[in-house]
Amino acid sequence: MIFDEAHSEAWTIRRELAAAMQPVHPADASYAHAAELLSGHSFRVAANSEPLDGGVLEACDLLVIAHPSEPRWESTTGIGSPQLTAAEQEAIDAYVRGGGGLIVLGETEQDKYGNNVNELLERFDLRLRNDTVQDYEHCDGAPSWIHGELVDGGRGSGGDLLAGVTAACFYRATTIESRNGARVLARTHRSASVPGAPLIVASEQGQGRVVVLGDSDLFGDDCIGSLDHAALWLNLVNWASRRAPAAPGRAARQAGEQPAVQALIEATNALAELQAPDGSLREDADRGEAAARVASVEHALGALAGDYPNLVAAAEDLRAWADGGYGKPDFTHSLGVFRPEQGREDGRMHLAFFPMYKQNGSPDTCFEAVLVRVPWPDWIAELEATRYDNPKFVPVELVAATRGYDSECAVLFPEQVAVAERQPNNFGAIFCDRESARLRRVATQAADLLQINLPPDAARLLSDPEISQQAYILWDLIHDRAHSHGDLPFDPFMVRQRAPYWMYSLEELRCDLTAFGEAVTLEREGLAFARNVQYAILFDRLLRFPITGPRVRNYDGLGGQLLFAYLHAGGHLHWTDNRLTFEWGRVAEGVIALRDEVYALYRAGIDRTKLQHWAAAHDLVARFVPPATGSRWVAGKREFAEVPDPRPYCDEVLPDEFPLSIFYTALQGALTPA
Repeated sequence: MIFDEAHSEAWTIRRELAAAMQPVHPADASYAHAAELLSGHSFRVAANSEPLDGGVLEACDLLVIAHPSEPRWESTTGIGSPQLTAAEQEAIDAYVRGGGGLIVLGETEQDKYGNNVNELLERFDLRLRNDTVQDYEHCDGAPSWIHGELVDGGRGSGGDLLAGVTAACFYRATTIESRNGARVLARTHRSASVPGAPLIVASEQGQGRVVVLGDSDLFGDDCIGSLDHAALWLNLVNWASRRAPAAPGRAARQAGEQPAVQALIEATNALAELQAPDGSLREDADRGEAAARVASVEHALGALAGDYPNLVAAAEDLRAWADGGYGKPDFTHSLGVFRPEQGREDGRMHLAFFPMYKQNGSPDTCFEAVLVRVPWPDWIAELEATRYDNPKFVPVELVAATRGYDSECAVLFPEQVAVAERQPNNFGAIFCDRESARLRRVATQAADLLQINLPPDAARLLSDPEISQQAYILWDLIHDRAHSHGDLPFDPFMVRQRAPYWMYSLEELRCDLTAFGEAVTLEREGLAFARNVQYAILFDRLLRFPITGPRVRNYDGLGGQLLFAYLHAGGHLHWTDNRLTFEWGRVAEGVIALRDEVYALYRAGIDRTKLQHWAAAHDLVARFVPPATGSRWVAGKREFAEVPDPRPYCDEVLPDEFPLSIFYTALQGALTPA
């Protein structure tokens, strides 16, 4: 964000300049607190003292012009003229229509200050009037310190500009004229000297966005801490800032397009065509043709082994498969050599070649080649090293792959790989780009369908691949390690256990609620980005999980159903007037409360029998998600004898023990295409 100070503005983000402008009370000339608030929310904020030409504007996502004035009316920055040149106006116009953001803060008696911001605003069919509004009924002491009537911040994926804002005061304000259908966020009350007139408007212009306010004091150091001014400032800045979805990195694209990589993919796809579902060669396959295709893959692996040394072992395992008669493949050796967790560096590429099945894809085992890039920003690396140790966790982006990954598969786990005995368990690779893309696709459509009151930073999460992807990395980092931390009455991964599916639901939900709680703590400690993790967990758990997959022991879906029902019962969200409304100031409390209930269930489970623990877990879920009619597990109906091994009672669980509510049944039909 660039805060313009080159046009004799009455405000600065530089404390030392504010002290020079207003020696007695620097806060009356300072936006330093507003700038610091943005810096704490992942914005880079800079003061501008140069002409506003294309070069300056090209480098920023948001331009703020705060009350330019002649020095005879205000103490100013002392830099330049309050008049924007014609060239500057042209540059700002082109910048906004090309996707940039603009916030203009006007002032009472706008015409007297000698600036020409109205010439700029008229390009967008907006204008600051020459008013001084008074309101004796809705004021903060003085009648010119008026309380605005908040109107409509919007709904859906575009964001709610008034999310978390219930009151705002304007200190000697003018009003705004709009001829472009701009959204009015706040207006004067009917009791005001200028009744029903806009005080804040927001407008989309070309690909960019413009916000105009009739007062500049409400975000100054004296006032930004009052009422909900800080939340309003963050909302306006997040909404207006340029949206520039990140494209895949050039280096990653080039690596995926290398002829040697493409040759490996083509040769691997050809070999996979000859395989049976267990990975062996099909009985009807021509062995001569198989030998030729194996040779092609070997040649391709050899061409890439210099960059990816693990492919030497992969070629050896492939040769052993062929020489051994093309039976079920055993890639134990090359799986042990493939160690992406040891190369967890930002931008590092890894190339895997294995016979494997695909989670959420084909269950058949066949050869796959997968080129991935590791996103590992420094701040994530520091959190993993100092707080959330998880040495096996590897976030990856899919760069290029064989046909098996033309599916919903978003993981690369050792257990997917065909081996003769037990797989080495060295890493767990999560395709954070695929996970975050699904979130953006489904939650964006759901937000529009349900008219959710999305805060602008949440709307930005759903429109920005980089933000959503990094949110997923932190979420998965904490979630993954949570499986082995806490009061655990059983094997945390339940790999070798048979249990009713709601137990798997609660375990996955417990880990997500743990990640949510950690994100709340991180935000309180100053890592504002952690709020994106909270949004991601809420939207994925509430909007995607319950309606994804078949309704047969859908444990991920049930976790989302429980979270929704719990928040709804506690008044943390509402489905009213066919709109889904979150109480953003309270919703985190509801999530934490459910987490604590699950924690208590686990802690008590250590002292229960397995059957008692399963029954207590069913009761917890059933308090909020009604079990299906005919359930034999409902309290008061279950008549199971206490036995050392209660696993046969799993057969008494209905395929859809906790069916979808009316809300989710309707949502599922509407969001199926997404």
